[in-house]
Amino acid sequence: MTTPSAVMAPRDKADILAQALPYIRKYHGKTMVIKYGGNAMTEPALQKAFAEDVVLLKLVGINPVVVHGGGPQIEAALGRLGKKGQFIQGMRVTDEETMEVVEWVLAGQVQQDIVGLINQAGGKAVGLTGRDGAMIRAKKLRMADNTDPSIEHDIGQVGEIESIDASVVKSLQDDAFIPVVSPIGFGENNESYNINADVVAGKLAIQLQAEKLLMLSNIPGVLNKAGELLTDLTAADIDGLFADGTLSGGMLPKIAGALDAAKSGVKAVHIIDGRVPHALLLEILSDQAFGTMIRSS
Repeated sequence: MTTPSAVMAPRDKADILAQALPYIRKYHGKTMVIKYGGNAMTEPALQKAFAEDVVLLKLVGINPVVVHGGGPQIEAALGRLGKKGQFIQGMRVTDEETMEVVEWVLAGQVQQDIVGLINQAGGKAVGLTGRDGAMIRAKKLRMADNTDPSIEHDIGQVGEIESIDASVVKSLQDDAFIPVVSPIGFGENNESYNINADVVAGKLAIQLQAEKLLMLSNIPGVLNKAGELLTDLTAADIDGLFADGTLSGGMLPKIAGALDAAKSGVKAVHIIDGRVPHALLLEILSDQAFGTMIRSS
């Protein structure tokens, strides 16, 4: 099969590279936190494109930090054990047995697959969990009901971040490595906590003073009730979307994490379509803006 790049004229290729130069200069030395999830994690062609994008960013002097989810993989592993995942307000209910599966899938299978893909593409990736370098300290998440705050849902070993020490990530960046972070924290009694990857990505972006937080999703971005893409949202806009029910389910932690990052110093937060090959490069190194950008005001 002939690829588009194979038939592209040399002048066109040169033009594309020249257009990327101002962005390479602008973001050189900056940190980009990337939440990796959705189809980009499960389709081989998109996995390969993602790994190539991350390696290219590192080679041109940008510092990518990958935070990954793994919902479909966790669901598949639970299914093999005869367990069915349960969700409350977009968060996975995590009993002790489920937590063991989560750790095995995220810190084992999924993380090492990502590390391997990045290394195969020419990078030097290192896998981390919140335990490494005492990075993510957490406590049990107390989840109030969205409609009745007097009701509290017990969702097991799901964690709320108490603090993040990003020094191990910074050390790896300085040594030319690409950190790949699994969203698992630990508590005061050394217990493990499953933490939403969108939340971890947002908090880590804040601690690293990232230039951008990019969240790969299975949709073009945030959509209104008519299915139209909302390209630019403020905090007030998001409050309205929560209130009228436009944002619900799995989008709740994603948007909350994005908004928290935008309010806390991350210059730009983008929710982009991970089903688009090389979505990261298109967003960072071109003037083709797509997806949804979230800003504090």
